[in-house]
Amino acid sequence: MTSPRLEGAHFRLALTPDGWKRNLSARFDDAGLISALAEDDNPLGLPVYDRPVVPGVTDLHSHAFQYAMAGLSEVRRNPVDSFWSWRDIMYFFALTLSPEDMQAIAARLYLSLLKGGYTGIVEFHYVHNDLDGTPYARREELSLAIFEAAQATGIDLTHLPVFYAHSNFGGLPPTEGQRRFIQDLDGYAAMIQALKAPAAAAGHTLGIAPHSLRAVTAGELGQLMELRADLLPDCPVHIHVAEQVKEVEDALAWNGRRPVEQLFDMAPVDHRWCLIHATHLNDAEVSRIARSGATVGLCPMTEANLGDGIFRATDFLAEGGVFGIGSDSNIATVAAQELQQLEYSQRLRDRQRNVLAAPGQPHVAANLWTRAAQGGARAAGRPEQGIAIGGMASFVELSSDEPAAMAPVAAEAALDFHVFAGRGFHVGDVVVRGRKAISAGHHPQEDRILADYAAAMARVSARLATRDADGRMGG
Repeated sequence: MTSPRLEGAHFRLALTPDGWKRNLSARFDDAGLISALAEDDNPLGLPVYDRPVVPGVTDLHSHAFQYAMAGLSEVRRNPVDSFWSWRDIMYFFALTLSPEDMQAIAARLYLSLLKGGYTGIVEFHYVHNDLDGTPYARREELSLAIFEAAQATGIDLTHLPVFYAHSNFGGLPPTEGQRRFIQDLDGYAAMIQALKAPAAAAGHTLGIAPHSLRAVTAGELGQLMELRADLLPDCPVHIHVAEQVKEVEDALAWNGRRPVEQLFDMAPVDHRWCLIHATHLNDAEVSRIARSGATVGLCPMTEANLGDGIFRATDFLAEGGVFGIGSDSNIATVAAQELQQLEYSQRLRDRQRNVLAAPGQPHVAANLWTRAAQGGARAAGRPEQGIAIGGMASFVELSSDEPAAMAPVAAEAALDFHVFAGRGFHVGDVVVRGRKAISAGHHPQEDRILADYAAAMARVSARLATRDADGRMGG
């Protein structure tokens, strides 16, 4: 999807890195960045946004195919259900999808994310092989399906092909359920090389993603860093780390060191890195990550759904840490929900309110939204995301199905209403790099995207029916 690039816009009220500002005229350059910004009465006659506008957020962690799993894992099948029992269901589901299905599911997800306040996506993509575990004739086949979905919707894509080789610390062999994920280093390098040209042609950012220290040995991580230096210098690097207590326990049992401690000893972690989840940290690890400049990728709705635990957000931010938010398993596709869950987790733990406000920004939603937009852009390897000169011209117009409900709310509290009032998050226009992806809440390819998704789900359901007695894993 390609729409004409806007020359600029005039905002009656916009959330900037310096807080809410009124009557801003913004000019956009050919790269989709904000080239000029002025407080004025719109002398250039730019298109006017009367409703509040906020910077678009980059969703820094997604596994697109899991969007289609909704509802499959909410049935108790074990005496104690956990992340690890959920993972078995995810493996089962991943063995049903064709490239056509992957494209349709990803496009449907990206449409939902655009309507949920996101303007960018970082796809942590680890389904590479055919159903039997053999590589496709084009190793990059499923990555290209993700490219097609991003182009169809107009979302800003950073694509991270994942290197995944083992089932646990110490280089243990992979399980049969992981066969669609597994790569060797030569095959992975060939896939990255094959993706460089189509990514560049489409304006996508390409990066490297060792899945986790469970799935990648120290030697392999070193070789991935050499590959990065050769093929994608300074690209983003993302990795799962310390998501589960069992992961920390397994790391300690293997060599006596915690996952974050191991990672920093094995790799040059800096501001180009994103550590996904980092849920279970000690004091030294909180400080070390914050000092490194790495972004922590928080996925509060998925972390709550999986029973991962609560991230030490207050301690991390006090140390100057940078975070962004992701939709991960995509049970939620609204940025406001992720930020609400993040704040509420801290309130429940600390038994306080408005925990994640800041001295210069007492509005919790505005503080979290601004930080998430900036952290997400950094993690995606993109220019700063924010309504400021040099920032991406990616923004979201806040709308409401019931404007009267917002009448008592001061304009500067509009985002507080959308994040915490619990009455739904609604958008008008969504602009990505100066181009409208959503206009008045509607996408120009919406009907086709929904139809393709329905067809894909019918195919997937038929395949599930041949592998499971009730067809939907419901019993």
